[in-house]
Amino acid sequence: MTKNMSTSYQLSFYLRKSRSNKSSESDIYVRISVDNKRSAMTINRKVDPRKWHSKSEKMLGKSPEAIELNNYINVIKNRIKNIHQELIEKKKSISSKSILDEFKGVNKKKPKMTLEVFNEHNEQMDRLSGKSISKSTAKRYWTCYNHVEQFINEELKAPDYPMNDINHQFITKFEYFLKTKRECNHNSALKYVNNFKKIIRIALANQWMDRDPFYNYKVQFETVEREFLNEEEVQKLINKDLHLDRLKLVRDMFVFSCYTGLAYSDVKKLSRADITKGIDGGKWIRIKRTKTKSLSSIPLLPVAEEILNRYKDHPEVKDGKYVLPVLSNQKSNAFLKEIAALCGIKKPLTTHLARHTFATTITLTNGVPIESVSKMLGHQDLRTTQHYAKIVDRKISDDMKMLKLKLARKEAKNPSFKKNRKK
Repeated sequence: MTKNMSTSYQLSFYLRKSRSNKSSESDIYVRISVDNKRSAMTINRKVDPRKWHSKSEKMLGKSPEAIELNNYINVIKNRIKNIHQELIEKKKSISSKSILDEFKGVNKKKPKMTLEVFNEHNEQMDRLSGKSISKSTAKRYWTCYNHVEQFINEELKAPDYPMNDINHQFITKFEYFLKTKRECNHNSALKYVNNFKKIIRIALANQWMDRDPFYNYKVQFETVEREFLNEEEVQKLINKDLHLDRLKLVRDMFVFSCYTGLAYSDVKKLSRADITKGIDGGKWIRIKRTKTKSLSSIPLLPVAEEILNRYKDHPEVKDGKYVLPVLSNQKSNAFLKEIAALCGIKKPLTTHLARHTFATTITLTNGVPIESVSKMLGHQDLRTTQHYAKIVDRKISDDMKMLKLKLARKEAKNPSFKKNRKK
C-alpha cells in the first residue's frame, strides 16, 4: 500500500476472483482512495493467488513472468502518481474517480487530425469562392491539401497525422518534400508552406496544438526578375497586322492591360458601371481587384479607350454587361505565344506580363510617380510596387552604359573634345 499523507491519497493492488473465470487465476485490480472514497478497476492481468504476496502487492519469485508483471504494476503506480500531481498543479478537483478517469483516458479529447482540419477549411473556402475570395485561391488550397496528403501518406506512412504532433521538423521535411518529390521551385514550395501555415494558425487559435511549429522557421523568398515589354515591343504588337480574329482579340486584350494595368481576372469582369467620369472630366476605371479587393483608380488612356470603342458593337458586349469579349485565360496565354512568334518577340508573353508592362514601360519609365502607379495597380503596400522601380533603375543603368559608349566613340572620333574637357 502506498500512502501520501500530504494529499490523502492511497493506492493498492488486490486480487478478485471472477465468476466467469473457470481457471485458477484471479484478476488483479487497482484501487484508489481519496478522502475515504474509493474507485477501482482491473489492470487486465491475472495471477495465481498462490503466487501473489498481498502485503507487498506483487507476484512472488523472480521468474520472467513475475518480473514483467511487477514492472507493469510499478508503471501503473508511477502513472497514477503523476496524474495526481498534475491535477494538483492544475488546481483541478481531486477524487478517486477523477484520477481513475484520467488514467483510463475518459477526459481526453480525440486529437484533431491534419487532413480532417484542412479538408474542413477548404470546403469553407469553396463556399466563399467567387464571393470574398477568388476561385484561384480556393483551388490553390486544394492543391496544397494534395501535397500535404501525399507527404503524410508517403513520408510519414500514415493515413492522417495529429495536429498536436506537428513540429519544426515536420515543416522542414514538408518543404524538402515539395522541392524534391513535387519538384516545386523554391518560391512555389514556400508559398505552399505559407498556405499550410494558415491551417496551423486555425489549430493554434482553437487550442488543438500546444506549440507553434513555425517558431524559428524563416521564409526567405528568392527575388524573381519580372519580365515586361519595352516600348518598341509594345508598338510591334499594336502595329502587327493579324489575319485571325481570335489573335486580334487576344492582342487587343493584352494591349488594353498594358495601358490600364488590370490583371486578366479584372479585365474579364470589367463592366460599364466600372467606367466613370473622373475628377478631370475624362473617363476613369474604378474597380475592386479580384485578388486583393483593393480599389484601383485608373484614368483611361487613349489607346485603351480606342480598344473599348472597337468592341462596343461586339455581340457579347452589346447584349451583355461586360465591356470586352474576353477569352479564357488558358486560351489567351496559348494565343499570346503564337502572337509573340509572329511579332518576333522572344519574351514569354502571358496575360500577367501586360500588368508588369504597364507598371514599367507605360508609367514609371515615363516619369509617373511610384505612389500613383501603386494606387492604379491596387497594391496594398508600396513595397510591392517598389520592385518595378528597381527594374526601371536597372533600365536607366543600361541606358547610361549605352550613353557612355556613345560618348566614348565621340571622343575617339574627335580627340580635341577630350583635350577641351581636361582644361
